[in-house]
Amino acid sequence: MKSPNNRTLTLSEAERQHLRASLSSLSALATVNEVLGKVIHQDCQTALPHLPSGFVDVLFLDPPYNLTKSFNGTTFRARNDAEYTAWMESWFGQMMRLLKPTASVYICGDWQSSASIVAVAGRYVHIRNRITWEREKGRGAKANWKNSSEDIWFCTKSDEYTFNPDAVRLRRRVIAPYRENGAPKDWQETDDGKFRDTAPSNLWTDISVPFWSMPENTEHPTQKPEKLLAKLLLASSNAGDVVLDPFAGSGTTAVVAKKLGRQFVAIEQEEEYCLFALQRLVNAGCDASIQGFSDSVFWERNAHATTSKRGQKAQ
Repeated sequence: MKSPNNRTLTLSEAERQHLRASLSSLSALATVNEVLGKVIHQDCQTALPHLPSGFVDVLFLDPPYNLTKSFNGTTFRARNDAEYTAWMESWFGQMMRLLKPTASVYICGDWQSSASIVAVAGRYVHIRNRITWEREKGRGAKANWKNSSEDIWFCTKSDEYTFNPDAVRLRRRVIAPYRENGAPKDWQETDDGKFRDTAPSNLWTDISVPFWSMPENTEHPTQKPEKLLAKLLLASSNAGDVVLDPFAGSGTTAVVAKKLGRQFVAIEQEEEYCLFALQRLVNAGCDASIQGFSDSVFWERNAHATTSKRGQKAQ
């Protein structure tokens, strides 16, 4: 039996049957309107040739890392660096056709896959930065340092691209609240404490990995947090822009795109994860809140904010 506070998404067989009717697959070249807002149940390499050219503003890539891991019974096996690089090359280049000239590309990885990401992405896009985010989950290691971080490589198709730094400011508690002529200097005082809105950096320590008490949580083993995607999409897209996620998993990218007024295309080969994505999209139509984001700012982890207009509290 689940704990009363366990909010992990589950699906009944009746719900699965109902959601399956909304799944898509591609067997011929599709138009933009035919793929927007769709969850495509298909391996991305078989779907890519059927997607239209030049329609994507943001490409978010969260492929399997170079680790042996099971995804709903399908196992991705670790390989040597050359083989993993060749695997990335087999699909990365095909995706460039889908991008607008002003598109941004985000690539998730860990320290072991970094060399492959740089080698492959560097041949096709401009690598702008590497974001490192703290992931508090993970087991300790007796003969190594605990792996508590992951990377996201920020790339662009050209030198012309969207970046909205004011849309992704982080509200931090003020430790030394300096004043000038008696007034707060570069900070604000609220009922919840003293805060400063800081410029976004490439080191993120405010992310909570989804766990059982969060309504966004699913059984996907490497699910990315909605807050993480919200930062990327707000920074690198505008309302109405198109976001493509070819390794969609349980649909976080699509859900956040919907909540933020972006358009999306999600591709995922495992049916179970596609169904999770579809149900989360239904839920997003009723609740557009994103944990840790309210009043147009992101809040550091465990900070408390007054309730926003959408009824969400930052955590």
